[in-house]
Amino acid sequence: MKRIGLISDTHGFLDESVFSYFDQCDEIWHAGDFGNIELADKLAAFKPLRGVYGNIDGRDVRTVYPENLRFTCENVDVWMTHIGGYPDHYSPQVRSQIYRNPPKLFISGHSHILKVIYDKKIGTLHLNPGAAGKQGWHKIRSLLRFSISEEKILNLEIVELGKR
Repeated sequence: MKRIGLISDTHGFLDESVFSYFDQCDEIWHAGDFGNIELADKLAAFKPLRGVYGNIDGRDVRTVYPENLRFTCENVDVWMTHIGGYPDHYSPQVRSQIYRNPPKLFISGHSHILKVIYDKKIGTLHLNPGAAGKQGWHKIRSLLRFSISEEKILNLEIVELGKR
């Protein structure tokens, strides 16, 4: 079993409480818009980090993190991208591929809207952790924690970090 801390849209701001919320996690996954490479490096120094770049990320982040990341964790096919949309509203960049070869877990950021939606049409769980940074229109900063074990996503928790 792996415990995952999922964060997105930090936009260069990293709340110190993230480290206590992710203390029991095995890995941190960042769904884009780190804001700068120093923030990514700080997370990577704390726990193993997987991430994708977002639309505001510069060359420093884009040279280290890909636009799309597809991998397997505990026998779960995971696809993470920053601008991915959500069930019935997938972005044009991923729409055809997600219907042709759906992952079990699809993670995106960008909207700053926390979403947990199961797409019954393709058997995919969609997660968007909302925004953990202070930039944007969201009112509450958020992240997600969950476990992956034996092909199942378990113990999903929403963490509110406070007001933007």
